[in-house]
Amino acid sequence: MGERVVLHYFNGRGKMESIRWLLTVAEVEFDEKLLDTREEYLKLVNDGKLMFQQVPLVEIDGMRLVQTKAILNYLAEKFNMHGKDLKDRVMINMYSEGLMDLMEMIMVLPFNPDPTAKLEEIEKKAKERYLPVYEKALTGPVYLVGGKLSLADVLLVECTLMLEEKFAGILKEFSAVKSFQGRMIQIPAINRFLQPGSKRKPPPGENYAKAVVEVFQIKI
Repeated sequence: MGERVVLHYFNGRGKMESIRWLLTVAEVEFDEKLLDTREEYLKLVNDGKLMFQQVPLVEIDGMRLVQTKAILNYLAEKFNMHGKDLKDRVMINMYSEGLMDLMEMIMVLPFNPDPTAKLEEIEKKAKERYLPVYEKALTGPVYLVGGKLSLADVLLVECTLMLEEKFAGILKEFSAVKSFQGRMIQIPAINRFLQPGSKRKPPPGENYAKAVVEVFQIKI
């Protein structure tokens, strides 16, 4: 057995949550070293562990991986969730990056002093720009690409659950996406991840936002 995977991030979802999801679906155990103080962050920087002085940081296979997309693509390749060929991979990446764009809009809400207008914008874009794409892709097929579970599928179930936390009933007009979500949450690893006490993080609150602001000395 190799060394366990170690994740370095805040005690919250943020950009690490998709990585937690992917490792969970791959049934890979991981440890977390949570950033609570600026001193802990600066130690990572001074030890040369953060290539661009940013987290998430994932220690795996003797490497220190940074940059969310690079990490997700590496894990997808490693755990056979990145398609069978180049054409599959580019489709998976397009679907995945669309979902990451949408989820990032939700991620930054805790740092917005007046999120109401932003919520309306997110709901509109989700319904008009993003969800129709996945509804069309899943009308018939079980998975988004190549008839096989991929990174894009994992991100889609994560994203739909995030959307429903903010907008109850948002999937009402997207029956194929809702059916897909229902199938995905029956996968044993995902079902366990959704239970209380798992390593899935709750929706971000004031403490998470405060920690991020303090560690990175962000001015809002």
